[in-house]
Amino acid sequence: MLQQTRVAAALPFYQTFVSRFPTIASLARAREAEVLAVWAGLGYYRRARHLHAAARHIVQDHGGRVPEDPAVFGKLPGVGRYTTGAVLSLAFDRPMAALDGNVARVLARLFAVSASVRAARGARRLWTLAETLVPARRPGAWNQALMELGATICLPRAPRCGICPLARWCRARLLGRVDAFPPAVSRPAVRTVRRAIVVIARAARVLMVRREGPQLTGLWEPPGVELEDRAEISGGCIRAARVGRRARARG
Repeated sequence: MLQQTRVAAALPFYQTFVSRFPTIASLARAREAEVLAVWAGLGYYRRARHLHAAARHIVQDHGGRVPEDPAVFGKLPGVGRYTTGAVLSLAFDRPMAALDGNVARVLARLFAVSASVRAARGARRLWTLAETLVPARRPGAWNQALMELGATICLPRAPRCGICPLARWCRARLLGRVDAFPPAVSRPAVRTVRRAIVVIARAARVLMVRREGPQLTGLWEPPGVELEDRAEISGGCIRAARVGRRARARG
């Protein structure tokens, strides 16, 4: 849940999710629709599907126990380098780095490294730096400390350098260029999508289809089509979209 989501935003969803699925086995037994329903509102639904699939792999292939081997854990659905380092260092004391946006910002400023984790070359440089620093003892505490430092003190804007425990060693601060690190990387342009939908209701039932495509896959919505940039809806009528076999009426 903490992939691309702040702790404060994820916490209530985490509590609800763990209450509904208290064990890996209970999560593995659940239907995908149940998992998505509990996750609803948190966004980035692919994470929920990956977590569900990972639980099933753990039950089927690892006897219900989370694998401690980084090579094995890293092959679970939805698991990448950051998740592997974070989970295995916190849960199993594996001396592995966990480089997220907060940690990357701390390291870039501390060492005045002109590298961004959003760029491939910068990410490689920061990962190498993070791996050289992680201690053999209590690596999970180290990773959590760096994450917390970046989330609460070494902020993207208006960092609280006056109370930072690393201020005396921070090269960016000594250079008077804290705001220059890490360097800004342009984000992809926001794309506006226009859709036309059809609401087909009968008594207390509404026709819904499961969404397909790169965004919000598997969630339910009224049948519709994406409009071209210059497409118009004339007279309140549009050509009905084929809803296919996945359409069903839901109350």
